[in-house]
Amino acid sequence: MSTASASLTILGIDVDVIYKDIKNLHIGVYPPLGRVRVAAPRKLDDEHVRLAVIRRLPWIKQRRDQLRSAARQSEREMVTGESHYVWGVRRRMKVVERPGRAHFEVDGERLLLYVPAGTTAERRRELLDRWYREQLRQAIPNLIAKWEPILEVSVPRWTLRRMKTKWGSCNRETGHIWFNVELAKKHPDCLEYVVLHEMTHHLERNHGPRFTKLMDRFMPDWRSLRDQLNEAPLADEQWT
Repeated sequence: MSTASASLTILGIDVDVIYKDIKNLHIGVYPPLGRVRVAAPRKLDDEHVRLAVIRRLPWIKQRRDQLRSAARQSEREMVTGESHYVWGVRRRMKVVERPGRAHFEVDGERLLLYVPAGTTAERRRELLDRWYREQLRQAIPNLIAKWEPILEVSVPRWTLRRMKTKWGSCNRETGHIWFNVELAKKHPDCLEYVVLHEMTHHLERNHGPRFTKLMDRFMPDWRSLRDQLNEAPLADEQWT
């Protein structure tokens, strides 16, 4: 499928436009800050897109306001009583200061942090980041192994990193996939959706009709999982 892109500013709103060989125009407003993207049939020009966006302007502004006011976690002080999300569940932290190895444990609805006395908040945050990464390192290989024979693709390498605008990314040439560390805070089904999404890019580079059909075949409820993922609380980061 051939595509062309354009960037328009419409009544003060920056709009990313992709012209594709599709029948209908689609307007989307995406988290975390309400970026507006339009998928338009190739037969339309910028003026048609501009008019379509203006007609949907009240909805666009409402959606952007909703996203910008979405619940965000404040910067974590890493103290007893603080809330942290683990696999989509909000857990209260209890800090236990004692000699020995610093580590985390899940105890019912609590997240226990064992650290030596005097451990700084910055160090505690580093320990939490390391623990989140370990949760993903244990979960992701099983999901990749599950989907490789179904999609008939191979993932030679994957990496964890912090990404400000994506939950995952795939290099189709090398097969390398990156996953956002924040996924350890989301429901496991959301992680599986991201794994499948990125692996499907081994079969289709773009997010066009063929990609959508593949996702529909492999995971019929992927749209609800995508929405659940994007509506979950965001970490205290400067997202752009």
